[in-house]
Amino acid sequence: MSRAAAATAVALALGPVLLLAGCSDPAFDEQSQIGPNPSLPQPKQYLLPPISVAKAVGWKQGEMPKVAAGLRIAALTTGLRHPRQLYVLPNGDILAVEAKPPPGEPLKRPKDPITGWVTQRATAVPDGPKPISRITLIRDADGDGRPELVTTLVGGLNSPFGVVYVDGALYVANTDAVVRYAFTPGQTKITAPGTVLAELPGGPIDHHWTKSLTVSPDGRTLYATVGSNSNIVENGFEAEKGRAAVWEIDRATGRARVFAGGLRNPNSPTFYPGTNTLWVVVNERDELGPHLVPDYLTSVRPNGFYGWPYSYYGQHLDPRVQPQRPDLVARAIPPDYALGSHVAPLGLTFYTGASLPAHYRGGAFIGEHGSWDRYSPSGYKVAFVPFAGGRPAGKAEDVVFGFRDTAAGVTRGRPVGVAIDRTGALLVADDVGNTIWRVTAAR
Repeated sequence: MSRAAAATAVALALGPVLLLAGCSDPAFDEQSQIGPNPSLPQPKQYLLPPISVAKAVGWKQGEMPKVAAGLRIAALTTGLRHPRQLYVLPNGDILAVEAKPPPGEPLKRPKDPITGWVTQRATAVPDGPKPISRITLIRDADGDGRPELVTTLVGGLNSPFGVVYVDGALYVANTDAVVRYAFTPGQTKITAPGTVLAELPGGPIDHHWTKSLTVSPDGRTLYATVGSNSNIVENGFEAEKGRAAVWEIDRATGRARVFAGGLRNPNSPTFYPGTNTLWVVVNERDELGPHLVPDYLTSVRPNGFYGWPYSYYGQHLDPRVQPQRPDLVARAIPPDYALGSHVAPLGLTFYTGASLPAHYRGGAFIGEHGSWDRYSPSGYKVAFVPFAGGRPAGKAEDVVFGFRDTAAGVTRGRPVGVAIDRTGALLVADDVGNTIWRVTAAR
């Protein structure tokens, strides 16, 4: 039986149970898991983890997400094919990275078909456009939110996610390698083939396939994120070599090494403006309960270790991992800021613009893709974390929301990458709605 057939069979048998799971969410103070010292309940283990499924339906004409007071939102570009990440070039052109995921990993556990079915249901709109691996260039030269040009910059990529421009070259993080293309801002098409700068851990099992990318402030070093190859080492330790880590890549030579480890699924590495401090958002482990483990935003120390798989939030042991490594657990670094359990943060950008309300300046916008493995939904929004002195300073706030209609049991969109355009507007990639949203100050 194929993976799709197995998932369908299990879903038909258990679908009513899964869909009703949202009716029995125990009371829990969600706000207690947002901030530097999150509440961590006792872990629970399940034969079948809590699941809440919301069918992906996309946006109808005239529908759009909601925004916080003082802001307004409009679609910049629609009709894309699974846009995941965003990048703004020095000339103001916007790159939208669209991606077709690599083939799914082999089914090993009885629950695997269920999670596969859940993922498909929550991320793919029936009869919608099929994902494609390419980078689309969007040109809005006058900044009015109505692009003059939307065109394919480069295609034929291998499940891309991260992209960055440095000194005449565009670097693309495919799922298995960082590839360099000769490029000058203003170009609208790349025709020459790219060259591999550095290979990254990829298949044949490629559980967390998204590889994000950024460059150091001095332009000499690239940083790529590589997620784990499992939830909690169920594919074996051999499959985790070089994974659950941030990689450091010398841009001149391609020499690469692990910069920091123990980060289950890090994404969107970003240097805090004016500093050499690297930050990431991280998706933590599943199947310890609906309120474990909180995903987080954290600075990344050179040679730092952040716990996965042996422990979470510092020295909190995961009972499922054997053999343990007390030596690594002893030096596990607690994250800086919890975002809540299973919110699935994938996008991160710091606000350096001036057109949004002053309250947002210097803080972090975070694209939270949203949960599936808990009774009540979490995430499905863009959150904002205020900063002061280069550190988180206050409770996270909802900035863009309304992607999931809980009452109707559907998902209209799911935010992923976030970026700031040349005018200071916030851009949000929506991979279910196949839209790039643009958030500006209300007039």
